[in-house]
Amino acid sequence: MFYYADYSGELMRQQNKLVSDLEKAINGEYSAIQCYAKLAERAPTDKVRERIREIRRDEKRHLQVFSQMYTNLTGSQPKPKDTEACPDTYLRGLEFALEDEQETVDFYLTVADETSNLFVKDAFRRAAADEQNHAVWFLYFLMSAK
Repeated sequence: MFYYADYSGELMRQQNKLVSDLEKAINGEYSAIQCYAKLAERAPTDKVRERIREIRRDEKRHLQVFSQMYTNLTGSQPKPKDTEACPDTYLRGLEFALEDEQETVDFYLTVADETSNLFVKDAFRRAAADEQNHAVWFLYFLMSAK
């Protein structure tokens, strides 16, 4: 007699976890896009403003990639929500952005480690590298402003 392992339950659990992680990532990227538009408006120089806009473009690209993954997995379009309030001042906005970017790096690397799908793994690792780069820029802006 042959015994076959039933992996369908585990695969479903992994897929549900990935969908949940994608929802969190999509909402985070969407919130960052909204916040960085405000932060760019408050930037003290054109050079800083343009760098923040470049970071915002990266966030838009992440949102697009994660939204496509979500659609492929669920068959429906995500409905992003602005889940984080952006601070009202430039300095507090920089502090918020720095902390958020660092936390996002950890989250994205965890998602990448938990999946066996190479496309998903690569996309989250790439996004984590971008987020780390953003954190360095926000730290630089913060140190320059004080």
